[in-house]
Amino acid sequence: MANFDSIIKSPLTQKLFVLDSLYGRILSAITPLIELALKLWVANAFFKSGLTKIQSFDTTIMLFEYEYNVPLLSPTVAAYMGTAAELVLPVLLVIGLGGRYSALALFVFNIVAATSYPDISPLGLSQHMLWGMALLMLTLYGPGKLSLDYFICKKYFPSCS
Repeated sequence: MANFDSIIKSPLTQKLFVLDSLYGRILSAITPLIELALKLWVANAFFKSGLTKIQSFDTTIMLFEYEYNVPLLSPTVAAYMGTAAELVLPVLLVIGLGGRYSALALFVFNIVAATSYPDISPLGLSQHMLWGMALLMLTLYGPGKLSLDYFICKKYFPSCS
């Protein structure tokens, strides 16, 4: 029976390590683009919702009074805060300025949005869950190399990661 060293040093194993290294370099090269696409996908959903709210703000306030059950806030305050969050946080997320914080804020906002509308459909709830998972990943791993946070960190704080 072959020992571990002979298996590791075999030509097939060496080729597999070379392929794995190449695969890792390819993933490292495309990861920033995938992170950006993820940020754009999530931000698009929230930003479009914010744009819808400002088209008829009286209707938005009425929805917050009669449809959405936002705890602890008056419907008017909730409407203004929700609209502002949907217009500002997605922009911060995409440009990656305070990326983890904007992702976390949108994550919390997403939970409130999904739980404050009692008539949400199963498909709508699934969509909120997907956004939530994406936002949680961006919160945990940061906005990536294609972000202002990354460039500021590298330029002014070389020791940060």
